[in-house]
Amino acid sequence: MASAICLPENGMRCSLRCKFLLLFILISAIALSSAFVLRGLIMRDFSRYLDGESQDRIQRVVSLLEGGYEQNTGWQRDRLASDLAWALQMGVEVHLFDSAGRAVINTEQAVSALTPLMRKRVLDATGYNPQTVKDASTPYPLYLRGEEIGYLEARTLDQVKEDYFVRSSDRVLLISVTILGLVSIIAGIVASRKLTRPILELVDASEDIAGGNLSRRVKSTGHDEIGRLSKSFNSMAHNLEAQEKLRRNLLSNAAHELRTPLAIISGELEGMLDNVLPTDRNALQSMHFETRRLTAILDGVDELSRAEASALNLHKECIALKPYLATIVSRFERICGDKHTVLLIDCPDNLRITADPDRLSQIIINLLNNSIKAVASGGRVAIIASSDQDRVCLEISDNGCGIPEADLPHIFERFYKGGNGGLGLGLTIVQELVTAHGGELSVRSSAGSGTSFRVILP
Repeated sequence: MASAICLPENGMRCSLRCKFLLLFILISAIALSSAFVLRGLIMRDFSRYLDGESQDRIQRVVSLLEGGYEQNTGWQRDRLASDLAWALQMGVEVHLFDSAGRAVINTEQAVSALTPLMRKRVLDATGYNPQTVKDASTPYPLYLRGEEIGYLEARTLDQVKEDYFVRSSDRVLLISVTILGLVSIIAGIVASRKLTRPILELVDASEDIAGGNLSRRVKSTGHDEIGRLSKSFNSMAHNLEAQEKLRRNLLSNAAHELRTPLAIISGELEGMLDNVLPTDRNALQSMHFETRRLTAILDGVDELSRAEASALNLHKECIALKPYLATIVSRFERICGDKHTVLLIDCPDNLRITADPDRLSQIIINLLNNSIKAVASGGRVAIIASSDQDRVCLEISDNGCGIPEADLPHIFERFYKGGNGGLGLGLTIVQELVTAHGGELSVRSSAGSGTSFRVILP
């Protein structure tokens, strides 16, 4: 079964790398083939140039012979020998005929008529061998003052230098294409491995996370799209791991908190069934108290869950802060009156804030509840609002008993009760709601000198 699972994965990896490699090879083949296309175009133009150059040479020979005929008042073989030797050195083989079609002289006869030294020099310079000339001759008429004086059959000899240039360029092109093709294949293999490595690592990591291994991370290198994808993946994995830890901690803490009242209720019911405890009003009242504790714990857990998810469904509005705070404070008038506590508001009249009104009231009410409980009779609680550039600061302070220094680092933890009782969820909920708004929550306190909570919201 394990091998059956690995085979598709390996096949996928080979397929992905092969696709990248084939893409590189295809691009390289297209690029290299353009060299052959360019070579064909250049050779076509070069061939046309050579044809034109050959025609120019033949035309010069025609002009030379026509001029010699006029100068010598006819065809003279001894003088024509030097002219045809010169034409041979230009790469043109000539067969000259008079106006009656009789052969006058050809290149082979002209070379034979040269002196031995001159003949050797001409043959060494041209490599002329009449037996190796295979191209067909082309007739060219000769005229003098509009009257045909004969014609010549001319053909260009093999162009050794030009042929050598073509062969040399073909050889260089073939070697260059071969080397570049090999380099392209090697570069394609390296590049395909480099490109697919982070993608395949992401695939493996996603499979691990899907299997429950939330601690898996990938290497994040570079600032390109793959690097950004790796960073986003790591951030996602970190958030999933953090949420999983929060979920486990919440379940563990909730189970711990629920165990105590359930154990008490279970113990009292067993005692009643065994006739150890009386089934009177006091016993029922005790169980009723424990059920209320259970309900309070479950309500607190539910409220915390909704606070953690509040970032997904905030309904923000622009709120005039001073009348909004006054409405909240009015709910505490009776409690403050019973405790002879002074509750003050210090807020500019024109200060406005953009927030979810229900969630913001939940933040303020939780903090006010804590502050009012912390102050003694005749104490003071103040809500001070101010603005700083694009931020609004809400500070809720009191002159109550304060928070012990040992408890201060833990007051935002779930179910941390400190020495004041309660469920230990109120400040956790406040922190989650402030974070959902993109704000910050901080506290300053010392035992016996009061506490100040500061909420900073954008």
